[in-house]
Amino acid sequence: MKRSMNVFLLPLLLPLAAFAAYTGAQPARAKMEIKPIPLSAYEVYSLYRNKTWQWPTGGARFTAHDRKLVAFVDDKGKRSFAEGSWYVSDLGMMCMQARWTAADGSGPARTCFGHSKIGDTIYQRRVPNGEWYVFKHAKPKPGDEYRKLVASDAITEKALRLKDQFLVKKSGRNPTGG
Repeated sequence: MKRSMNVFLLPLLLPLAAFAAYTGAQPARAKMEIKPIPLSAYEVYSLYRNKTWQWPTGGARFTAHDRKLVAFVDDKGKRSFAEGSWYVSDLGMMCMQARWTAADGSGPARTCFGHSKIGDTIYQRRVPNGEWYVFKHAKPKPGDEYRKLVASDAITEKALRLKDQFLVKKSGRNPTGG
């Protein structure tokens, strides 16, 4: 009877013993997760200083001196401009703090973007809830958002012209002198 019991249990125990030996023989594996590293304040500053970030409807100019920000938007004839400042942090953040003015009024706004890197690839997202996307590939590609940061300034003149137009409308003066 003993022998028949061993024969009966052996097929059941062998798979369990093999599984235990297999899992016990495996070394503990460290989780190989690559974590993004936030850009330093200097790295973020270097991306934006004295650059214009071109958008489909306008853009923003990031002046290094006094961290001045000027922005302009013309979205289907609805034009607005912004004046304010921009700042960076060692947590990879770049924030724009400005007063936006349109024909129907004005108000403050703050918009922030986070920047992190994995290797030489820089990722960006709108904070707090935006999705991460490649901002600048290690070897920049034509579609990189980074390529929309240009040295030329086509924004400040448009923003100041619109500001003057809004001031003239507000004061009731005729810009032609009549």
